[in-house]
Amino acid sequence: MANAAADWDLFQSLHAVLQAGSFSGAARARGLTQPTLGRHIEALEQKLGGALFLRSPRGLQPTELALALAPHLDEMAATVGAALRDATGPADGSAGCVRLTASEVLAVEVLPPILKDFMEVHPEVEVELVVSNELEDLMRREADIAIRMARPTQSALVARRIGAIHFGFYATPGYVQRNGLPADLDDLADGHTLIGFDRIDPKSIIDTIDIGRPINRDLFTFKTDNQLAQLAAVRAGLGVGATTHGLARREGLVPILPNAFGFQLEVWICMHESLKASRRMRLMSDHLADRLKAFVAENQP
Repeated sequence: MANAAADWDLFQSLHAVLQAGSFSGAARARGLTQPTLGRHIEALEQKLGGALFLRSPRGLQPTELALALAPHLDEMAATVGAALRDATGPADGSAGCVRLTASEVLAVEVLPPILKDFMEVHPEVEVELVVSNELEDLMRREADIAIRMARPTQSALVARRIGAIHFGFYATPGYVQRNGLPADLDDLADGHTLIGFDRIDPKSIIDTIDIGRPINRDLFTFKTDNQLAQLAAVRAGLGVGATTHGLARREGLVPILPNAFGFQLEVWICMHESLKASRRMRLMSDHLADRLKAFVAENQP
């Protein structure tokens, strides 16, 4: 058992380096000194019989051996994290930890007041928020509860459809005053600064939109894959971008071609079916459902 525990400690250090991209960042994350973490990697390399990292002008580069181990380490870390959260409180009590995941915009623009109200009523619950546009794996318990903008496909999940959020093109009054309103979608695409994605191919969104021309990065003048940066650019008056009707009304933005353009995304709250018996998970799920229904209602055309 002692050897197994020591090996797990070494693998934790390897996982930390893969996550942080450096020995110094991994040491901080693990609460170790950098020399100690370096010794962990050296010891693991001796056990495995190969190098795990190479130093290059681009920084620390993982070898094929390290990359082959990465998905297994991710799964082990997720399992340990889930076990630690489950151990923070009994299933029939409300005390303990809940790990949520949500997209960038929801996590920053929508969830803070919702979670504040929950934690004021349930101060015994610790909340962890994973801000990511990736679909965190609930089957591996990378998160306990996910707010997703698409119908879940995994059969072992408990999912509630909250409704659909509607989006449109918007710009600031200052931008409209300087550039005028486009006459149609062709005028918008050819004569205005459109804010949109750079390298990410949002196929799930593209499938719901028809503007009579291909939707790709060439359509946009200002490109960024960060949704918060897109929203900030619209707020700054840089150009025309897509946002929810509710957020746009809150900011006093001007709708652009409201009768010609729009799309919607569904909102789902999901968790693994094994968590149905946990009282704190039910409390959080019910609270999110209630408050997100109000958010959905505010974001209708």
